[in-house]
Amino acid sequence: MSGYKILKKIGIWMDHSHAHLIEYGDNINQTDNIIIKTTYHNNGNEETDQNESMIHNKEQQDQAKYYKKLSDKILSYNMALLFGPTDAKTELLKLLKADHHFDQVKIELKSADKMTENQKKAFVNDYFSSYNIEN
Repeated sequence: MSGYKILKKIGIWMDHSHAHLIEYGDNINQTDNIIIKTTYHNNGNEETDQNESMIHNKEQQDQAKYYKKLSDKILSYNMALLFGPTDAKTELLKLLKADHHFDQVKIELKSADKMTENQKKAFVNDYFSSYNIEN
């Protein structure tokens, strides 16, 4: 197999709190679900500005951990398709583009509405099966 390289591909449907990772290959496999776990909740109590600031900072830390988990997964693939209904995919792409560890990973964005699990798998299959890999 001289000069032949198997490309590992993954599709990730995501919003700001949940990601559904689907590995593309000979048969489509769901590889993982990643859900943001918020560690601080506002119980409706009156908050001071300091508490609101603390909540905001904690939410930002939780979001950063969520994106870090996704980044760690993406790093083991050659190609990644980020899709979903919110701008979370764009925020993640911006972080990945700033990290040189991802220079060799081809990352694409596609908008998509809420989908069933089967629709997500079909979306990933359609995208990668129509992608011409010959270079």
